[in-house]
Amino acid sequence: MNPVTAPQDQRESVAALRELLEHVATEQSEPAAYKLVSPTGEVTELPESVFLLLERIIEVLARGDAITVVPVGEELTTQQAANLLNVSRQYLVRLLDDGRIPFRKTGTHRRVRMEDLLAFKRQRDRDRMASLDDLSQLSQDFGGYEEVASDD
Repeated sequence: MNPVTAPQDQRESVAALRELLEHVATEQSEPAAYKLVSPTGEVTELPESVFLLLERIIEVLARGDAITVVPVGEELTTQQAANLLNVSRQYLVRLLDDGRIPFRKTGTHRRVRMEDLLAFKRQRDRDRMASLDDLSQLSQDFGGYEEVASDD
């Protein structure tokens, strides 16, 4: 589960590949057959599902972001789950024990399904956005912030 990012010297090539894929997508009027060509010239047709995944990976790498591909049904350790949520392992364990994220135990170890973790993350992000909207509205209702005069 190690994140992968495009090294600086490859980002231009990844960006060019993304532009090519965008161009192909807009020019296609009917479903296309995508093919992978090996260094020896062997051609293999790519199923659409594989092509769509590669397209998404290229999109993320072209932005300069890192990506990790994990099967949705994968079970994560508490440390892996905490890393994905960008929280401490202790805080994640508290979320599990409070019943906010489903988990199962194998012996003394907790395991979290990727899909449950992602569902929690989506809900947490929605809740955060709603709170920010409420805070912005309160600020507007009470006159916002005063303008700060500059000495220019």
